[in-house]
Amino acid sequence: MILKIKTILQFIVIVLVSYSCDRTNGLEMLVSNTIVVDSTDTEDNIIKKAAHVVPTKNQYTALKDEFIAFIHFGPNTFTKMEWGSGFEDPQIFDLKNLNTDQWCESMKSAGMTKVIFTAKHHDGFCLWQTRYTKHGIMSSNFENGKGDVLKNLAASCKKYGLKLGVYLSPADLYQIENKDGLYGNESKYTERIIPRTVNNRPFKSKISFKFMVDDYNEYFLNQLFELLTEYGEIHEVWFDGAHPKRKGNQQYNYLAWKELINKLAPKAVIFGKQDIRWCGNEAGKSRDTEWNIIPYKDDPKLLNRFPDLTDESIGSREQLYKGKFLHYQFAEINTSIREGWFYRDENKQKVRSVDDIFDMYERSVGGNTVFLLNIPPNRKGEFSNKDVSVLKDVGKRINETYLKDLFSNANGPKAVLDNNENTNTLINDDNSIIINTPNFITVNRFVIQEAIQTHGERIEEHVLDVWLNNEWKEICKSTNVGYKRILRFSEVTSNKFRLRVLKSRLDPAISKITAHYYKPRPPQVEITRNSDGKINIEPKKNEFRWKTHGENISKNLFMNPEIRYTMDGSVPNKNSKLFKEPFYMESGIVNAIAFVNDEGGSIGSNLFGILKNNWKIIDVDSELLNFDVANAFYSNRNTYWLSKNALKNHISLDLGAVHELKGFQYIPQNIDSEGMIEKGKILLSEDGRTWKFLEEFQFGNLINEPTKRNHYFKKTIRTRYIKLIATVIAGDSKKASIAELNFLQH
Repeated sequence: MILKIKTILQFIVIVLVSYSCDRTNGLEMLVSNTIVVDSTDTEDNIIKKAAHVVPTKNQYTALKDEFIAFIHFGPNTFTKMEWGSGFEDPQIFDLKNLNTDQWCESMKSAGMTKVIFTAKHHDGFCLWQTRYTKHGIMSSNFENGKGDVLKNLAASCKKYGLKLGVYLSPADLYQIENKDGLYGNESKYTERIIPRTVNNRPFKSKISFKFMVDDYNEYFLNQLFELLTEYGEIHEVWFDGAHPKRKGNQQYNYLAWKELINKLAPKAVIFGKQDIRWCGNEAGKSRDTEWNIIPYKDDPKLLNRFPDLTDESIGSREQLYKGKFLHYQFAEINTSIREGWFYRDENKQKVRSVDDIFDMYERSVGGNTVFLLNIPPNRKGEFSNKDVSVLKDVGKRINETYLKDLFSNANGPKAVLDNNENTNTLINDDNSIIINTPNFITVNRFVIQEAIQTHGERIEEHVLDVWLNNEWKEICKSTNVGYKRILRFSEVTSNKFRLRVLKSRLDPAISKITAHYYKPRPPQVEITRNSDGKINIEPKKNEFRWKTHGENISKNLFMNPEIRYTMDGSVPNKNSKLFKEPFYMESGIVNAIAFVNDEGGSIGSNLFGILKNNWKIIDVDSELLNFDVANAFYSNRNTYWLSKNALKNHISLDLGAVHELKGFQYIPQNIDSEGMIEKGKILLSEDGRTWKFLEEFQFGNLINEPTKRNHYFKKTIRTRYIKLIATVIAGDSKKASIAELNFLQH
């Protein structure tokens, strides 16, 4: 009987091993989330091992979430700070209403699948009814101290079918700064029972843990226990390495945290640790090649602390050769829809454009990562209208592009066209896959997915060919694939497509290939002139100054616009002059429109004053350091002139020659609201020394709408010397600022 049982067990083991191993190229090797590199391994063996590293079930599920949300909310929302101090009075959290249904409806409309909620940021303020501190929502006036933002959000997530994750900041300024704070109090490690019991606040969960930890780790574990047992299923726990201040050599016992998380939230992935890594920036910048097979010197399953892996070549062959452990750890590309993680205001805090976010989506989701976009609620407890509008338009664009697979009736390997992630085709003969369609189709997006859950990441370089004019033509070339690669290119029409793998780590297994068409939108245009009088017209860049990523969005989206323009004030059309290169213009108005496939965008217009190459400063209030008066001449709104004091808010100019002028143009700086000229005077001179009053001017609502303003004189004037004096500055400021000054002839 014992022998029979032993035989059965051996058979089961053989079956399991056969199921979880790969026999590619005659090599039999178990696939695993982490594989040890032996001292005797050759470089070739290391690469073969890397080809067998696969995500865990939780990691693979998290990768399929693709586009997820971050929510930063708390006292900073009301103080307009990015990082709090820990000294904030909880009454500052002056929330009157809360509309988490609106949050979830908006996120769902964008195509998001999961939301990570900042339950506690670095200031230590808790947005749920924790038992272990009074520094939180329970000490605010919101719902008489009974409110619970996480509880509301959890209910809304369930209603709208969104997964829920939590961000519990390890750093805690309240616990650091408070005289009775637990962070860094140099308490001893002793056995603690988690959760610690609190009178009149019993837990429904009867699970408990014993850990050897200090006071702050106990506090942290108690709060994790609350978050993971009282708000439904948690799918991601998010940690970062931010440390505004340290105290008492406080150490985090992550291994204890992990044990608790794995037990209480078995479906959760952990960001900042062994499951998910930081991409290295907060700007939405992605790498062209993002491998998820990462080399480690020590076993990542036993690590208490994980370093930020920001090297551009991370996951390359050269890096893998240095590792002792090969581990699957994917990246999240994170950034914010607004300039900053927390909401500040409606006007000065810019919101990303639909083009920008859609481009990020394609670069991140289509670049073997997950896209994490922060949307900060405002002081009304809801997403602002601008944010909601952008989210809905992004979701609409994603659906229009990717819901329809143009290969749905195609002929080719069944396993890559059957929309089943559990089937795959090995590329091992001519290193290519050919797909034919019954009819000609027009495409500009090609999506490839490897069978990473069974075969790992293997493709290192690949090409898309299209059959055109009776021959194969290379359309697009890229590097790795992994979970998903979105190839973007100018539209082509054909009925025959070929994927060629040029370089790989063993034979790649392809699980899915789809083709799509993205309808390019005509971009807004921006019309500028340099100091030599040359006019340039190009797609308008998104005015977003926070953690810029440097990507050319128009080029990435393959808009390829055709720009038409006029110089007589008329509206451009398809028959107007085609912009090919910068052209010279002394003064006047330029109107322009970008066309994509005969569809025109919005009209761009710019009225240019006289050239400034001969301007000279006669007299000016002494400028402050880094606020050069020359900044008042040129069209860069990120630089500006700032006067020194209210007694000398003026600038006197020699225009280089006598000009006939009809008015002037004032462009305020939009970095902040300082120095916006609300009222002033214009003076003229025949010699640049003796000045004569011409007239007054006035501009309104500059702080709320810091846009270009024109003032036309009562009659045309002739002058070479002109002075502008600011008499009233918006917001009772004592200094005047100018981003650009122009004098108009039209």
